[in-house]
Amino acid sequence: MTVTVDTVVSPHDRRAAVSTAFRHTMTALRHLDPEAPRVYAVADMAEQSKRRWWSFATGLETGRFEALLRRSSLDHPDPRRAVDQVAAALVHAVVGRSAAAFIGCGRVWDPGPENLWIHLDSDVGIDWAGVRDTALRSVSGSGATAGTVVMPCDEALAAWTAHRAARSLEVAAAGLSALGPLDATQMSRIVGESVLGASARVPLLGGVSRDGGWRRGQMLLDAFVDAGWRVRLRRPA
Repeated sequence: MTVTVDTVVSPHDRRAAVSTAFRHTMTALRHLDPEAPRVYAVADMAEQSKRRWWSFATGLETGRFEALLRRSSLDHPDPRRAVDQVAAALVHAVVGRSAAAFIGCGRVWDPGPENLWIHLDSDVGIDWAGVRDTALRSVSGSGATAGTVVMPCDEALAAWTAHRAARSLEVAAAGLSALGPLDATQMSRIVGESVLGASARVPLLGGVSRDGGWRRGQMLLDAFVDAGWRVRLRRPA
């Protein structure tokens, strides 16, 4: 796979170029649903205070996954439903947001665990996500700007996105399965539903054509299958 990186004059200019591309992408994602602008967009952690933020990579060791599950259990006494709710929220933070960016913009940030941060509201619910490195991977011809890493095609970007997201999904699956009844089949189903949800909803919100959304959604599902996730399993009747 060959990728190209646009050159810039200095580290300061590089950061400015990346930030500009990131801001433009976040504006597009916020406009998908103006009444809920944080549903798909992510924050630049360099601009956040870190209050109520935590690194995805530390979710288990810092007790964050346990806190989420404990709060979910107040709404769902059934342990399986409680862990399913937390898994869906974490999957959306990892997959749903990056899938919307890929499907609607042809650009994606790094959704890996070392880069992804999670924000909790006052009720211990996930209401936002952020990234430490705002550099974007972009499909050539999809509005790539200086400072972005240009991928040769949609398939290449889908493969990269699934590979990086899978690292975070492994962290979430390991953490939640240690706390409640969650298995790989259940987690894979949630991932598949998250991608399908983005590929259906983003076109309705105006991000891309229906055919384009379906095509990119299927590419991303195939990429997750290649990464070892059985995302094409159907929910039991």
